[in-house]
Amino acid sequence: MIRLHFTSADLRQITLAPTANALSETALSLRLRPAHAPRGAGRLHPAVEQWRRSLDAGGTARAGVLAGLVGERAFVPDFLLQPAEHDFEDALELAASTPTARLAIDLGIPDASGWNGGLANPGRYAHELAQGAPAARHALVSDARRYFDASIGPLWPRIRRDALTDRALRAEMLLRGGVDALLTTLGTTWRWQPPTLHLPSPSTYDIPLCGRGLLLVPSWFATGPLVMYRPEAATVLVYPMCHGKGADHRPEALGALLGRTRANVLALLRIPATTTTLADRAGVSLAAASQHAAVLRGAGLIDTVRTGTAVLHSLTPLGHSLLAGT
Repeated sequence: MIRLHFTSADLRQITLAPTANALSETALSLRLRPAHAPRGAGRLHPAVEQWRRSLDAGGTARAGVLAGLVGERAFVPDFLLQPAEHDFEDALELAASTPTARLAIDLGIPDASGWNGGLANPGRYAHELAQGAPAARHALVSDARRYFDASIGPLWPRIRRDALTDRALRAEMLLRGGVDALLTTLGTTWRWQPPTLHLPSPSTYDIPLCGRGLLLVPSWFATGPLVMYRPEAATVLVYPMCHGKGADHRPEALGALLGRTRANVLALLRIPATTTTLADRAGVSLAAASQHAAVLRGAGLIDTVRTGTAVLHSLTPLGHSLLAGT
């Protein structure tokens, strides 16, 4: 479990990245190689799964040394998770110029203290890169560029479009429901218990944001949260984006964003319903229906009005738009 600890200053400094980051997406896509796909890859968005099936051995081979930096445990070093304000070439230049001490930490090259928290088995290239060898840095730049041009570049316009759609959705949730609505709906297995955001992870980390805030970066290829701690700036949280409209966009696909039951509850409210009626339609308890409605209302997706002794739930314009994929 990763626990992000917010102060009141951090809650005032939650920002949404303008788009996905091309270098980060290039690295994250390598985790979906058929032989290295992390758990849960079978539940990918259909568009991502289609891209994954289109990969061939030649396409992955083009990644060269970059592929070796995405470890067996689906690890991605921090220096490849650049903030989204950089385009691909700028982010690649920034990654290649990372100081050697930082590279050693990110890659998990053991130091005098025995730290080894990165790659399970860092190879010769990782050691050369961490030592600042010019040839190793040149190989990183050329191989990353070749793989991006062949495998990610053709898809990049769609990734940017979906990232803009996701950003608009998150911004609307923030405007309508505040920080609670935004953080509650970032991931179906994430828990927002103020002032702490709990993220699923095989290891336990407590990360205080220290008043520098949080930068939220959407990702087309991420299958779960990734955190990049920056001692001098806002912590970066990469999260799976809500994909934009496409031929395969159906209301049930919202399960990746809201959870299957909650997405179903939202779809059922195309026809307004009381809590009792909603529970009957969804096949859940009255308490569960009330809880789902409360979360959806907090996110600005439904309105609730009292009618005598009962309450009536109905979709807001944002709820209609989300179901329609617009």
